[in-house]
Amino acid sequence: MAEEQEASAEQRVPGYSWYALGILVLVYLVNFVDRQILSILANDIKADLAIDDAQLGFLYGTAFAIFYALFGIPLGRLADNTHRLRLLSAGLALWSMMTMFSGLAKNFAQLTVARIGVGVGEASANPCAYSLISDWFPKRVRATALAIYSSGLFVGSGLSLLIGGAIVEQWNASFPVDPPFGLAGWQAAFIAVGLPGIALAIWLLSLREPVRGAIDGEPTSASGNAWREFAGQVARIVPPFTIIGAARRGSRGLVLNLCVAAGLALLAWVLSGMFGNLPQFAFVAVGFYAVFSWASSLHREDRATFRLTWGNAAFVAILLAYAADCYIGYTITYWAAPYAERTFDLGKSELGLLIGAPNALGGFLGVIGGGWLADRLLRRWPTGRLQVVFIALLLPVPLIGIGYTTGSVTIFLVCNFFAQMATASALGACAAASQALVKPSMRGTAAAIFLLGPTLIGLAFGPFIAGYVSEATGALANGVLACLVAVPPGVAALVWAIRNYKQAIERVSSAEG
Repeated sequence: MAEEQEASAEQRVPGYSWYALGILVLVYLVNFVDRQILSILANDIKADLAIDDAQLGFLYGTAFAIFYALFGIPLGRLADNTHRLRLLSAGLALWSMMTMFSGLAKNFAQLTVARIGVGVGEASANPCAYSLISDWFPKRVRATALAIYSSGLFVGSGLSLLIGGAIVEQWNASFPVDPPFGLAGWQAAFIAVGLPGIALAIWLLSLREPVRGAIDGEPTSASGNAWREFAGQVARIVPPFTIIGAARRGSRGLVLNLCVAAGLALLAWVLSGMFGNLPQFAFVAVGFYAVFSWASSLHREDRATFRLTWGNAAFVAILLAYAADCYIGYTITYWAAPYAERTFDLGKSELGLLIGAPNALGGFLGVIGGGWLADRLLRRWPTGRLQVVFIALLLPVPLIGIGYTTGSVTIFLVCNFFAQMATASALGACAAASQALVKPSMRGTAAAIFLLGPTLIGLAFGPFIAGYVSEATGALANGVLACLVAVPPGVAALVWAIRNYKQAIERVSSAEG
């Protein structure tokens, strides 16, 4: 073990790896511009399409998140067995086109379909990128590399407000009546930000695919039946084909699968009867049922991967801790601009400058600083990376509490900046810590599973519940403050991860496959 660590420390990172990482950062930047631009456009969409805050939260979170999570799983398996750069390029082209289609939406249903398409396309990004980065960079700097890649998330989120605000104001000023093709400013913004992704998808194809696992001394060849396996994975996770997969596992598996489906359907019906918003609870029920079905198949067909992911207490606890962090992070990232626009009467350009740019800087500093600190702490303690997550979970409590109750726009902006920095600090640490718990051949699948928590819990519930509480109480501030309910369970999951992490690391070397 000591010789392996010494060899890793002597590995030099080629310049080409940093160049390739730079392109992946651009991909992730575009990813989040296309995803996050809905924030700066939210109030305009609400007025034009006559929808409420809960529906806005659904569009940003649930409609996107469920399909992002579901397709991330089979795409993660595909990333483990095929040419990752081609797969990422195809996904980038798809989500860019669906972003442009969002600009053609005339009602809530059409915009929902567009957001689903964006989710499917973007599901290819992290499984491919995480796996590629792990093959371009040695372990000693992998958290830093993943943090640099993840910085595209925050830079893209910030730029989406700057770019979206500028486009809307310029479009509305240039065409106050009879705009070209009847497009409103928010529709023009969707189309404009979707176009660059097509060119970037072509550039991505110029990169060289690294040898899988070679940097860790475990070169692994890709499967010759990658697309057949992908089709099988889609069938295992997309209802109603999940029933066929369950039947193949025997009568006991089929009965259990149907009981889970019925239970989730009943729960969705009860919750929608109590709170309304049937699409929200129906989508979430489908998502959780599909994930259960797929996990059951993984347990039967790939015990090694299941044992190191779903069967690993540390891995699941990291997933849940990061989900709690994302519950808070996605809520404030999405609702900060609409809240400032309503509460402090800021214009679109002001929102881009005062919220978008600081969000980009705060997120960038947080994720880079968090990744750097995680790698430093790892040199002292095996669980050093996970210590960073305490900052991400606890520091936002006073910042959000003060920021969303103050009457001062300056105090709000300062608190928002540091809250973005704090929630961003966990990403590189959690990603690297979870990747360390699996074999190289499992990294794409592990990345997809890792992102289920932040997606199905953080993204699918955080923005929606904030919007729902806003509608119920008549105050968006109350909705954002409600996101702090995620802190106690997040801290509990983190403590559990730390307690089990050393044992989980030892299981990797003894695992088969």
